[in-house]
Amino acid sequence: MKVREVMTNKPSFCGPESTLEETSFLMQKNNCGFLPVVGDGGNVIGVVTDRDMCIALGTRNRKPSDVRVWDVMPRKLFTCMEGDDVHCALKTLRAARIRRLPVIDRDGSLVGVLSIDDIVLHAREHLVRKDISYGDVEDTYRAVRGRPAIPIPSKAGVTVSFKASSHEPQ
Repeated sequence: MKVREVMTNKPSFCGPESTLEETSFLMQKNNCGFLPVVGDGGNVIGVVTDRDMCIALGTRNRKPSDVRVWDVMPRKLFTCMEGDDVHCALKTLRAARIRRLPVIDRDGSLVGVLSIDDIVLHAREHLVRKDISYGDVEDTYRAVRGRPAIPIPSKAGVTVSFKASSHEPQ
């Protein structure tokens, strides 16, 4: 399954010079907690989350109208492309321990957003070809949250640890 089949099209975004006041209104209006940051040339240059904004405002003695997105956005950017396999994007989410990715085209322009929520809606218990399994989603969510696999007690009283994606004993 390709990212383009799962992603949210036409996402909201902000600029690096947007204030946190403007950005919070945009997040509220669009019911989201994540915005790609698009620079003057039209390329995605970063992202900002409601968490980034709350922490920035909680640790500074400044009004939201006085703080720019550029000042609070993380400097590391993780993206994917619309033609990427969703499993590749899941690996990026797990490795970076994040829940959302801007989706860009070959020129670096924003074409969508891929969130773990989008992926959950396309997960299946019984796989066909390159579907997304419930285990794939669980592994990703656990990696993002920093939690290990769940030990599952067997009927014989022996605890078996399962890796969620393969459902095979470790």
